[in-house]
This record gives sequence, C-alpha cells and structure tokens, in this order.
Amino acid sequence: MATHHIVTIAGSLRKESFSLKIANALAKLAPASLKLDVMTPGRVIDINSLPLGGIAFGPNGLSIGAVERMADVAEHADVVKNYPVISQALLKSASPQLRNMASIGGNLMQRTRCGYFRDVHVSCNKRVPGSGCPALDVENRMHAILGTSDHCCATHPSDLAVALVALGASILLQSDQGTREVKLEDFYLLPGTTPDKEHNLRPGELITRVQVPPLDWARKSLYLKIRDRASYEFALVSAAVALRLDGYVIRDARLAVGGVGTKPWSLPRVREAMIGQPLKRDTFEAAAKYAADGAKPLKNNAFKVTLLQRTVVRAFMNLGGLV
Repeated sequence: MATHHIVTIAGSLRKESFSLKIANALAKLAPASLKLDVMTPGRVIDINSLPLGGIAFGPNGLSIGAVERMADVAEHADVVKNYPVISQALLKSASPQLRNMASIGGNLMQRTRCGYFRDVHVSCNKRVPGSGCPALDVENRMHAILGTSDHCCATHPSDLAVALVALGASILLQSDQGTREVKLEDFYLLPGTTPDKEHNLRPGELITRVQVPPLDWARKSLYLKIRDRASYEFALVSAAVALRLDGYVIRDARLAVGGVGTKPWSLPRVREAMIGQPLKRDTFEAAAKYAADGAKPLKNNAFKVTLLQRTVVRAFMNLGGLV
C-alpha cells in the first residue's frame, strides 16, 4: 500500500511562471486546516488505493464506500432516485472542483469553518483546549444556537451529514481491533467542556462505509440550504426533510437541520407534532415552533431562531407541493 504521494515541481517558480501556477494549484488541493497550520500532522497517508469504494443499493438500503467522490455519489442513479436528499445535499456542498476530488468519508470528518478555529493567532478551545472562545463575545453571526456550551459555539460544516442524520444513517468503523457500526448522529459529540473532541473515532479507526437504511418513502425527500450566496458557501440554516403521506395526511416524517448546531441536529419534537396531521401550512408552522427549543442565540445570530423555523416550514412546503 502506498503511504504517500510526492509531487515535485521542477523549473522556475518566478512570478507568473507556469510552474508556480501548477504549484499553487496543487497546494489548493490540501485541506485548509493543513495549509493554515491549524493541523500539523507528522505523517499524511493516502488511503485512496484501499478497497473502500463502491455504491450499492438493495433491500438493505444504500451502502457508500468512504473513498467515493462526492460528485459520483451525487450523480449516481440509485441515489438520485431513492435518496434525493443525499444527492441535493452533496450538490449544494463546496464547488464542482472540490466535489470531484473530495471523498464521502473526508466530508464527514471535515473540521469546522469557524474563523477563530482557523486563525492560529487567536485563542480557540477546539484548537488549543483551555485557551478560550472569542466567538462567544465577539463576531458570531455564523455560529451555532443549538448544542453550544461556555467553551464552544462552532457550527458543524457538513451538508451531507445533515441529510444522513435525517435518514438515520450509520457508519462502519474499522481498526485492527475489528469493525463496529455507529449511528452518525451518535458519532458526533457535543462540545461541552471538551470541544476538541468532535467525534468518537478511536485511535487507529477508519471510516470504511456509510450505511443508509431502507426507506422507500425517502424518494420524497429534499435538502434546502439557506446561505448568503447561491454557491460555494456554508449554510446559515439548512434542512433535510422527508415525508410519508397517506393522501393528504402525514404518516411519518424525517428532519435534521444544519448551520445552527454544533453537530447535525435532529428535531424529533417537530416530527412528532406533524404525524397524523393534514398536509397544510398550518401544520408545518405549528410544528416548526419547536425547532428552536433549547436554542441559545448569541449577540449576532439571534436571527437564526426565526430563520430556522421558517426554513423548516419552507422545506416541508416545497416537498409537499404546497408552493
């Protein structure tokens, strides 16, 4: 197994030279956390040659290999047909260039885009435990209102994770100690007093596959992302939703939201409030009132409370064909 790839740029690196442009382009393929010195690992291992690919759909649901590219999963016919919320979440992530390169496992393991975390010149409890969290008192428009603590209020960045949590997906983790399956919702941890611990991946473990359970009515699902610009932007609020209808009566629903939580956030009380109710705006508006239960807005992001409720309503209205 190859443990690393080395790329050497030979030739002039003078300003405007072709070699310099190639070198800069290759540098952009590295994770931002490495380029900004947020993370300084002693070794980076290329796992692309491991047998961790494949997309399979069948009676047991959908299985996605961890090294599958985001673009390939988003465009896969079985995903588009049976789990459109996954396809839409992926297509609303990053840029086409990044989706062509980024893996599913990498997307689920990406670090927060909090500006304080990414700036090594300021304190951050997630980066340097015990150093403090400036976001609690300074600029915090993009930060979380759910699942925060006195130590961290950074949002989780993955759109895909929101869709997978809504669908009850699990991930397979493998090490030399064996394989275990963990619900994705349980995999991510709340910051509490240890915001540097973002998940329960054990030393030596690797995400090998994503397992999405069979859910025939997931064909009626949708991902709505509210953001400051239409592309290449992280969510202010997002919602992954699915509906099971019996005529015009809601028999079941799935829902998780992003952009507002320190992890992908499920809303079971909203779901429960809709079951058995008629498919109409009043139902969604009444249920959405519970969406911000437990929210702790900060100085600059109190608007997210109302925006979250409206996003939930709009997502279900769109999915139900009411707009």
